[in-house]
Amino acid sequence: MRFIGLKTCDTCRKALKALEAAGIDVQVTDVRADGLTDAEIEQIVEKFPTKAINKASTTWRGLSDAEKESDPKDLLRAHPTLMKRPVVIGDDWTIGWDKATQAKWLGA
Repeated sequence: MRFIGLKTCDTCRKALKALEAAGIDVQVTDVRADGLTDAEIEQIVEKFPTKAINKASTTWRGLSDAEKESDPKDLLRAHPTLMKRPVVIGDDWTIGWDKATQAKWLGA
């Protein structure tokens, strides 16, 4: 399983801890430390066109109105921490860590 997130994100830490506690082997990519490839950005925006950008983040609030109107792919290239997280990739893709996502990966 692939886990794309941010090591300083509370939601990511909670999700990663739950996945590992469930015995799932997780390959972690930290968007700040490891970055995202263009292919990864393309896939994330393609899979989650309206959810790829975390509009509640402090990074988002710091952008100008013009920047906020930019293509999501360009925003993620310039500011990878704008990605809604975590993105979990296994037999399917999920974004965020809501109850439905937890049920999907943890069977809870």
